[in-house]
Amino acid sequence: MQLEWLEDIIAISDTGSFSGAAERRMLTQSAFSRRIRQIENHVGVELFDRRHKPIRLRPTTESQKEQILMLAAALRQLVVDLRRGERIASNRVVIACQHSLTARRVPALLQKLQMEREEIYVRLRSANMDECVGMLVSRKADVAIVYRVPDEANDIRADFLEELTIGMDRLIPVFNGPLPQKSMRAGGGGTIPYIPYPSDVFLGQVMERKILPFLNPALQHVPKVETALTLAAVEMAAIGVGVAWVPQSLAHDRLKSAALVDLSGVLPYCDMQVVAMRVQGKPNLAERIFWSLL
Repeated sequence: MQLEWLEDIIAISDTGSFSGAAERRMLTQSAFSRRIRQIENHVGVELFDRRHKPIRLRPTTESQKEQILMLAAALRQLVVDLRRGERIASNRVVIACQHSLTARRVPALLQKLQMEREEIYVRLRSANMDECVGMLVSRKADVAIVYRVPDEANDIRADFLEELTIGMDRLIPVFNGPLPQKSMRAGGGGTIPYIPYPSDVFLGQVMERKILPFLNPALQHVPKVETALTLAAVEMAAIGVGVAWVPQSLAHDRLKSAALVDLSGVLPYCDMQVVAMRVQGKPNLAERIFWSLL
């Protein structure tokens, strides 16, 4: 059953005549009558009571009127969705980025992209660093945006990847206030509670290499709550659970409002690059525009 046939039936039901339905359907009456006969021949039954004026649906057709209306509406929407889907596919860019970048840095880029090219559709996927790179290499993402420690060897460098440094950030220690003097007293039972990350996530590895080895060995650093989510680490630091090392960009608003205090003056920190990567080849229009914006 074709969509135009369903709409022909609805037109006759609404107007009560072949001539009125033909006018609505923008056909001559003879052409419209031939099409109605074609529909009835296809179905194998008469659909209309032609003896009655105005013409009305036969009881069997009338009993299916609601179903006909639903099917016609569903087919119209299917056509719209298919056309929209084709436009989206050709104007879509899939971006994979680390969780903390998703929360703060990337939204500003996407806002600028939408202001300049609102027809571009973005699919944003948040994941750990290894997963972001995996999505890029497997072509499940067009662009990956991740953190990198500047002075460390890049384990994921490859000839088929194009890279672009798009910014800098810093992993800083934050807390809901200055650390008490007794906490900083070496040799006097000083303890500093902190929020660790799992060792299998990027920031956990940065902590192990760039932060923990440089803590004052005379002080006792006590892990409190482990989390892989930097947003959760920010919240726990804000309520005093422990010191959290988080990207400075992520803590910006809390630092500005004094809900958090930057402890970089007394505890180690680590600079980080924000790097965009893509697989070399023939990008679609949306990817080219986004990369140009970067």
